[in-house]
Amino acid sequence: MAFAGVLNDTEVTAALEQCKAADSFNHKTFFKTSGLAGKTADEVKKAFAIIDQDKSGFIEEDELKLFLQNFKSGARVLTDAETKVFLKAGDTDGDGKIGAEGMDSG
Repeated sequence: MAFAGVLNDTEVTAALEQCKAADSFNHKTFFKTSGLAGKTADEVKKAFAIIDQDKSGFIEEDELKLFLQNFKSGARVLTDAETKVFLKAGDTDGDGKIGAEGMDSG
């Protein structure tokens, strides 16, 4: 698992199970169940770096769509609607992408 040492496998599995169905993903619920919500700023930066596949310093819409696959290969892709809601929640400056400061439990 890409998040070994940062997240608990059991919590990640439970979080993925909660959002298996299309359009059932809720970032706040996922962050809480997976354990991401309770992590330190340093641990959140590690998680951000894993999700930022192209190492641009931002999580763009295409990377966000594949968010769940960072936790388990073969996990589903987020729907367009889920991706847009998630992006809007994390895009603090309206530039269409998430910077490291946008990766929190909010």
